[in-house]
Amino acid sequence: MIGLIFGENELPKEILRAVKNKKIKYIIIDLTSKNIFKKDKYSYRASIGQFGKIIKILRQNNCKKVLFAGNVKKPNLTKLKVDFKGFYYLPRLIKKSKLGDAAILKEIIKILLKERIKTLSSLFFTPKLSLKKGTFTKIKPNITDHFDIKKSIKVLNTLGRYNFSQGIVVRNKKIISIEGKDGTKSMLKKLKSKNKKNEGVLVKFPKKGQDLRIDLPTIGKDTLKQCKLAKIKGIVLKENKNIVLNKSECISIANKNKMFITVY
Repeated sequence: MIGLIFGENELPKEILRAVKNKKIKYIIIDLTSKNIFKKDKYSYRASIGQFGKIIKILRQNNCKKVLFAGNVKKPNLTKLKVDFKGFYYLPRLIKKSKLGDAAILKEIIKILLKERIKTLSSLFFTPKLSLKKGTFTKIKPNITDHFDIKKSIKVLNTLGRYNFSQGIVVRNKKIISIEGKDGTKSMLKKLKSKNKKNEGVLVKFPKKGQDLRIDLPTIGKDTLKQCKLAKIKGIVLKENKNIVLNKSECISIANKNKMFITVY
């Protein structure tokens, strides 16, 4: 029995499909704001601060392993609605919140382990969602693109020390935008370009010291469409540390719009 702790986006649906195809017994802890999985008879609704409720559900169903997938809006910890066990663990989360979102997630994994519940990688049932090294589109990065990529990686590695960001856009060696707490989607929406041709790159790498079982850099169809609007030429990911949703459609959109998808 596996406990699927789901937030929002397409990844939970991909994982649920894989789990069902493998005929693995599961329950869902639905953390989505709109209770997306309510129609599944094995689904339970909870909030991120209800540790007591979540652990009780897992134990009642003999779940000793869990898997996190999907976006969960990071709550204001000082206003978080918690149960008794959540209240017990809250000081630990508040302390870690000063170090960033990745630190909070790592602490949640530690809390679950203390309760004898192990966390699996988000890719445990869907390893094919992660791309290996190479370029997967007709368009390849040129010399200018490689300069932008190297600049992006250098800046991200520096920011990663401070638990700061997973994404950056660089164009002609200039930093155009850095992903903040609202994520890649919000960052790309703010980008406007008067360029007639595609230039620059979006690089998404995990933060330094990030627990790679959760919150891996993820792209999907919407990412490609937003990059198209921002006139970004390519997307760069880190080998085996990425998730690509709707892979064939992403590659098709990239090819149609003369963009590249490259994995370093």
